[in-house]
Amino acid sequence: MKNRKKFLAVGAMCSILFVSAPADAAYQLNEEVANPPAALQLATQIGVLKYDNPMLSESYMDKDAIVVLSFGTTFKDQRTKSIDATAKAIQAAHPNAKVVTAFTSHIVLKHIMENEGKCDYMTPEQTLDNLKREGYTRIALVSLDVIPGMEYKYDVALFHQYKTQFKKMTLATPLMYWQGQEDQRDDVGEVMRSLHLPAYKKGTAILLMAHGTPDPSNAYYSVMQEKLRAMKRNDVHIYTVEGWPRLEDWAGKLKMHKVEKIILMPLMMVAGDHANNDMAGDEDDSHKVILQKMGFKVETRLQGLGENKKIQSIFVERANEAWDALVK
Repeated sequence: MKNRKKFLAVGAMCSILFVSAPADAAYQLNEEVANPPAALQLATQIGVLKYDNPMLSESYMDKDAIVVLSFGTTFKDQRTKSIDATAKAIQAAHPNAKVVTAFTSHIVLKHIMENEGKCDYMTPEQTLDNLKREGYTRIALVSLDVIPGMEYKYDVALFHQYKTQFKKMTLATPLMYWQGQEDQRDDVGEVMRSLHLPAYKKGTAILLMAHGTPDPSNAYYSVMQEKLRAMKRNDVHIYTVEGWPRLEDWAGKLKMHKVEKIILMPLMMVAGDHANNDMAGDEDDSHKVILQKMGFKVETRLQGLGENKKIQSIFVERANEAWDALVK
């Protein structure tokens, strides 16, 4: 009984602290919370982030830019098909704003310069510094990250680092953020339904290779798997390169269930190094070869999420949310 009373007391306190809000803000502090400390205000900032700079006068002219943040890729064709194509779709939706793409991976930027002789992309820091010098005052940051993992935390850190240098700044959520909790939309389900999955065929399984992360957001892959199950796609399984589950977590199970053929597909923004080498390469440690040695017939399909028009449209929606928060 004591534990139950304690639980009810905690629940009551939570209901005082938080009230439901629109999807772009998720939860807001209850009006009854007087003078909330800065730490509590920061902790409850989820969804689209927004900052109005009280130090900059309304007399500052509104000059708007959208910064598309991507990890990047060393595969030039994938930059064109996935990253640039998505940025162009965002630009088409916002013809009066400057849209520029920045790569968060310094290694990718270095590789492009060394192997291609020039690089048309900069780091987010360089990009924001340039926009400030050019007189841009309102910035919408748009993330091309798939889940709110470590890369998205970099985007959040950039937001907080640079927000006071501009009149106004917003940050969009990544491709998958809301999971259908409370009154929120189901980003994960929407993305799973937007994938170009082969039709179900008895004896064939589809393995979607995601990146994986040491961050707790790795749990998103379990949510994706559950959404696929709800779609009656028990033939589709998600594994990761650098997280959990791994390839070996599925391979043995599929063998036990008499699966004969496996289709490998990347669940990443681009079909880059991981897809071409780790997944579909001809080396002994590639996923394709490992599965072939186990007796499976293996087919690989190399298409990044960014090539999918439906996925591009979702990223445009994310950009629109950040834009709407910027100009309101």
